[in-house]
Amino acid sequence: QLQLVESGGGLVQPGDSLTLSCAASGRGFNVYAMAWFRQAPGKAREFVAHITSRGATDSQDSVKGRFAISRDNAKNTLYLQMNSLKPEDTAVYYCAAKKSNSWYRLIDTYDFWGQGTQVTVSS
Repeated sequence: QLQLVESGGGLVQPGDSLTLSCAASGRGFNVYAMAWFRQAPGKAREFVAHITSRGATDSQDSVKGRFAISRDNAKNTLYLQMNSLKPEDTAVYYCAAKKSNSWYRLIDTYDFWGQGTQVTVSS
């Protein structure tokens, strides 16, 4: 079992940077594949980025080159570094965990979720 708590969201201007954190409690964080999803108002939750237990990463095309996912297994923490933020990045951001690396873009394959943190990009 993992409990996940996101933090670091806020109101920023276009072009700004923000780093989200996801603190995990429970056993075995280092063996879980982790991901960030987001949900904008009136839209479905969507995949943002994924990192395997060994550190391999992938992200959706709209954030490639701007967002970076990372993890610190010693601190049981997942990160999402977001640069060059745009208004369309506005959403609630969720971290999620599962043991398998397969089908990692699919929401229903994840076992544990955080409560989300709001990111608003507006001038």
